[in-house]
Amino acid sequence: MQLGQAFVAMLGRDLRLAIRQRGELAQPLVFFAAVATLFPLALGPKTELLERIAPGIIWVAALLAALLPMDRMFRPDYEDGTLEQMLLSPHPASVLALAKVVAHWLTTGVPVILLAPLVALFLQLPIQALPALLATLALGTPLLSLIGAIGVALTVGLRSGGPLLALLLLPLYVPVLIFAAGAVDRAATGLPVAGPIYLLAAMLVLALTLAPLAISASLRISLS
Repeated sequence: MQLGQAFVAMLGRDLRLAIRQRGELAQPLVFFAAVATLFPLALGPKTELLERIAPGIIWVAALLAALLPMDRMFRPDYEDGTLEQMLLSPHPASVLALAKVVAHWLTTGVPVILLAPLVALFLQLPIQALPALLATLALGTPLLSLIGAIGVALTVGLRSGGPLLALLLLPLYVPVLIFAAGAVDRAATGLPVAGPIYLLAAMLVLALTLAPLAISASLRISLS
């Protein structure tokens, strides 16, 4: 099997497993919508306040929604031995790990991106900020999956790795949150957003280059 075929096979396998578990598949989307809609209920119908804090609310909700299913990225495969077989495969583990990260993003990040415009309108985010919101989510949610996969790979061998994973990942997510929410906020006030968008794009390229190698090395350390 060629490397590209192995990548597609791993991606297809994880997508099929995710589709079979529809309840778990819907959890991040429901969580994202629930967190975002709780703020207006708590703050009341204050349109100006909601407009000002909407970028931060949406991005915090997206970050938490991405974090929620993160522990399942490698743990089922670790428990049934598939992960060990993946590391013994003749194909580079970094490429197979990247396929699992892509599957995670397709099942958690993409649904959030599709739902985000509706949530943004509910939070009174100005219409002119929607393109910036979608651009930051398209660049930022894959970053969350790539960074998160490194943490999951480091803690996959621990029985109670969930709380440790959250403590490990939240500080690493802060730059993504700052640049993404800042870009949407600038778009809402009519300021140029090219700077933070380019920074997010550069961070994504860097993560796509280095994260698969870090994930592979972390998995080998966890399983050794």
